Amino acid sequence: MNGIIVKAIGGLYVVETSDGVFECKARGIFRKRKISPVCGDRVTVTEEKDGSCVIEEIMERKSLLIRPPLANLDILAFVCATCEPKPNLLLLDKFIAIAEYKKIKPMIVFTKVDRCGCSDIADIYIRSGIEIYEVDNTTGEGSSAVRSALTGSLSAFTGNTGVGKSSLLNNMFPELKLETAEISRKLGRGKHTTRHVQLYKLNGGGYIADTPGFSSFDTNRYDIIFKDELAECFCEFREYLGKCRFPNCSHTKEKGCAIIEAVDQGKIPKSRHESYVEMYEQAKQLKEWEYKDE
Repeated sequence: MNGIIVKAIGGLYVVETSDGVFECKARGIFRKRKISPVCGDRVTVTEEKDGSCVIEEIMERKSLLIRPPLANLDILAFVCATCEPKPNLLLLDKFIAIAEYKKIKPMIVFTKVDRCGCSDIADIYIRSGIEIYEVDNTTGEGSSAVRSALTGSLSAFTGNTGVGKSSLLNNMFPELKLETAEISRKLGRGKHTTRHVQLYKLNGGGYIADTPGFSSFDTNRYDIIFKDELAECFCEFREYLGKCRFPNCSHTKEKGCAIIEAVDQGKIPKSRHESYVEMYEQAKQLKEWEYKDE
């Protein structure tokens, strides 16, 4: 039987097939090959004589995230609160760069719009060509538009702890009754209410994953982007690449840089370039030989 892994906990995998849903273990050969099945994997399952089921084969993946472990994503939706916690644009830009690097479509969903507006921030990303949605989790307004945008795709929600991912999922799928938690006013962040990755099937086709939130972010938790690959991960930079005065331009401070000129002319949002420069400086510290086997 062919199916998709919708839940993975402690070496057990829940696989949804056209013949039903089965709890499976993976063949030992995957461990020997240092391959771990993850949610989103398309797999082949067989039933043993004792009635147990095992994963025999993992189909070729079009994308893979290590943390959170997810395969074959079409869309990565970044849930960002307009306040409590305050938006962190560098954090958001790191997320978007990873999605672009992995050839996954990035999308931003702003929550808590009933408390604070987000027009200034939203404009940055609209100008950068990134799809934006605004939702009010107290009334559910805007959640149906997000659901429509994700229908037919394999998608995931991710974002800082306390931004309202589980509340948004509850508005889109009330039957899930996911656990939510209020923001700690002392710490300014929420509790981790999602502890593992799980896929939920959409009525109109496709799946969506809720992922554990995080309190801090390190780009390397998702993937490694070396400095020479970083500019390609900023979609609004691409039309200017190859047009700089110097062929080895880093696009950080050089004279004659086409990207810096576009920033000065207001064609590229300044905050996006600032994020790029900070990410570039961090990437310069990476030693490629340390990651060659990853």
